[in-house]
Amino acid sequence: MTDQFLNMAKTSWKEREKRKRKSVEKYAALRAELKAKGDYLALSQLPRNASPVRLSNRCRVTGRKRAFLREFQMSRLTFRELACAGLIPGVTKASW
Repeated sequence: MTDQFLNMAKTSWKEREKRKRKSVEKYAALRAELKAKGDYLALSQLPRNASPVRLSNRCRVTGRKRAFLREFQMSRLTFRELACAGLIPGVTKASW
């Protein structure tokens, strides 16, 4: 294995994302109701992490935020490395 896989996502990042997701779920109905009413003052009083915009996708292997491939739930770097090693079923390197 390469040293990239030894560099796993920090636990604090994972836990922070879990808390954000829980907060978004908790306030989803209230946010929708306030938006429908047009009560933006009350909407602004909700916690910041209640907004779904604050959620971010992270690579399941390394925790990288950028260049995230949704279909595989990992970053492009991790994807490329695993695909070249033949560890992702059904993925082959194109050659023509």
